[in-house]
Amino acid sequence: MANRSALILLFSFFIVACGSQDRVANPSEFKKKIAKNVKAKNIILLIGDGMGLTQISAGMYNNGNKISLERFPIVGLHKSYSSDNLITDSAAGATAFACGVKTYNGAIGVNSDTIAVQTILEEASLKKLKTGLIATSTIVHATPASFISHNKYRKNYEEIAADYVNTPIDILIGGGKKYFDRRESDRRDLSQEFRNAGYMVEDYFNKDIIQIDPPIGKKLIYYTADNDPVPASQGRDYLLPATKLSLDHLQRQNENGFFIMIEGSQIDWGGHANDGDYVLTEMAEYDQVIHQVLDWAEQDGETLVVVTADHETGGLAIQNGSKLDSLDLAFTSTKHTAVMIPVFAKGPGERLFSGIYENTAIYNKLRQAFGWE
Repeated sequence: MANRSALILLFSFFIVACGSQDRVANPSEFKKKIAKNVKAKNIILLIGDGMGLTQISAGMYNNGNKISLERFPIVGLHKSYSSDNLITDSAAGATAFACGVKTYNGAIGVNSDTIAVQTILEEASLKKLKTGLIATSTIVHATPASFISHNKYRKNYEEIAADYVNTPIDILIGGGKKYFDRRESDRRDLSQEFRNAGYMVEDYFNKDIIQIDPPIGKKLIYYTADNDPVPASQGRDYLLPATKLSLDHLQRQNENGFFIMIEGSQIDWGGHANDGDYVLTEMAEYDQVIHQVLDWAEQDGETLVVVTADHETGGLAIQNGSKLDSLDLAFTSTKHTAVMIPVFAKGPGERLFSGIYENTAIYNKLRQAFGWE
């Protein structure tokens, strides 16, 4: 019996020793595995402007209790406030994502001292990745502008458009044609300057988006409206084909990967207007885009997809008496609110996005997912 007890004790010690050795040896191997799994070749950042949790819920209930965001394995929350206000605007919110700094409301790609800060899109271009921006607003609006421009005030649209010439972006799709080629502040024709730099420049008046097929290696600018594009409910239909075109074009022309931001801009506008139907139709379209992007990324296998919003708009509430596909919506504000915002992630590096964190952390997490840190 004594010998048996001794053997059991020795065996137990052996197991513990081996376990201890594993705990010493495994962390480095675990980190290597994490590092390998974290690195994404491509990142698609989807920003539903003004899309808070209630907008997501309303979009889901209005669609038979289903939404594409249910396909994401990782969900986190970010704190959206800016450097000078608990209630952020889109400029400060997008600058936090693009640059990793808290800044004042109205700032485009600059810190609180109005000093330009390099954006993740600019860094991607320097690292020889392809880049793109798509929006259902003007392409010089606050959210897309914060990824490519540096300006002290978000409404300096012509100055912002001029900044775009200085960053070698590969795809720009959105409204605001007049800020590029019928400018009031000077006589520059930025569209022609882009053509001179080798871009294919097209617009909604001459060609539909489905007619656009840029050759490999060709950069593209496509204007979807002279000023703001119309709502989806009034016939705007370019976001889905523009997304497919952009992802395919960016993928096939560069082995280094790409970064693209795709904004559902007008979810926010429905909130500002306190128009529930406006919010729901914009959410329905953006849900289709998210579905399309996830299908594309899953087939690719090297792409991280992140979906979030800069802030919530309107203080949207789903009222008592609402039913699936028949919602009674109400608003508490015509402006933004300070509620925390969901973040959804799927693909290489997805686990980085769980938890609760500052909006600026999204910038750091995107860089880490690329393997830049």
